[in-house]
Amino acid sequence: MLLPTNISKTPSVEPLINIWAERYTVDVSSLSKNPKFYGELIKAAWPEARALTAAKLLNRVLVRTTNQATIRAKSLYEYIPEIIDSYSEQRITQFACKVYQRLLEVYQQQSGILVIPTSRQTTTSDDQQTTLLLWTIPNIEKLVNEMQQLLLTYQEQHIMARDQRVVGFLTTLFNFTNQSLISQLTSAEKVLLCPYFKFIEEYVAIPWVRVCAAAAKYQLGSPALTLVEQMLPMASEISSMVYCRLLELLPNHRSLRGELGHPQVTHSCLRDLDMFQGYLWLCVLEESLKPVKQELVPLCVMVMPSVGVKWEMTDKWKRFLADEIESRVQLEHKPLLLHYTQGMEEAFFAARKQLGYQGDVVEVISEFAGNLAVHLNSENAYETMWSRQQR
Repeated sequence: MLLPTNISKTPSVEPLINIWAERYTVDVSSLSKNPKFYGELIKAAWPEARALTAAKLLNRVLVRTTNQATIRAKSLYEYIPEIIDSYSEQRITQFACKVYQRLLEVYQQQSGILVIPTSRQTTTSDDQQTTLLLWTIPNIEKLVNEMQQLLLTYQEQHIMARDQRVVGFLTTLFNFTNQSLISQLTSAEKVLLCPYFKFIEEYVAIPWVRVCAAAAKYQLGSPALTLVEQMLPMASEISSMVYCRLLELLPNHRSLRGELGHPQVTHSCLRDLDMFQGYLWLCVLEESLKPVKQELVPLCVMVMPSVGVKWEMTDKWKRFLADEIESRVQLEHKPLLLHYTQGMEEAFFAARKQLGYQGDVVEVISEFAGNLAVHLNSENAYETMWSRQQR
């Protein structure tokens, strides 16, 4: 859920902003083995080259690919009963074009690349090179300021629709458009521009900016802030570990997008696991379960009647995620963590009780989480492509 958010420049906020920005960096250590491609990358980063890239996407393919993405998104959401009429479809497509136009404007403004050693790597000998990160988004705060109001307006499209499930349609439209635009880029352009596409996709689904803003009230070294600072950099690794455990245990599990090992489902699972972590840490810093109760649970309830998934997988999904996080948390922080992980389960149970569902408590809690996972499986097809390009 997008909310108007101002990021205060305080000592407690800046570390989280840096951690967030690192999600959109690229490991370029391997480029030293390919000087030709490194030269192509430098040329693609010139202001003139960025302008040509933006013009290529805007003039040739943006409107066409957005329209195609709309068609694909509608076919994916056939379970939504006539909530996207022709007028809504046209309005949403036009607005998506505005979002990408603004994004490409920012891309041109943030010309240049910055390659610096990551703080988490050190050299132990003259023969060992420090890992180099390519900061393709030099100023994430500026990007937030440029895009926030436009995306808030974009979010309002689903509020005006007759059924809130159209929020999934909107996110899907972003993902499919990203796919189509990426196919038009050269290898060097993909390295520079794909982080911007990834940013847009995550910004509308994962509350990273709200997590950063919530840190403003804390003093450095406070338990909640320390916990989040320690865990946020591990988010992608935690998601990968949980996904691998699920794939090993349930290799034949299928969702609406296909088998668990399908590339698009892989992406979706990783994205969903990141999202759950984002909401967990937002609750910790806001000292409230409202984000889960008012956003995460309603989304689950929203898609539950329309999307089904075996509870066996989703129960293990939830348990594996909690176990993986707990195994990495320092002992003194576990009581704080458990307060919110248990609170999340209680929030799902309360919704189940209110709706009058019958059945085993564990199954219902898992099904809530699983339906959200499957719903978002339908939304995401871009991040796996991006991740594999980086590897």
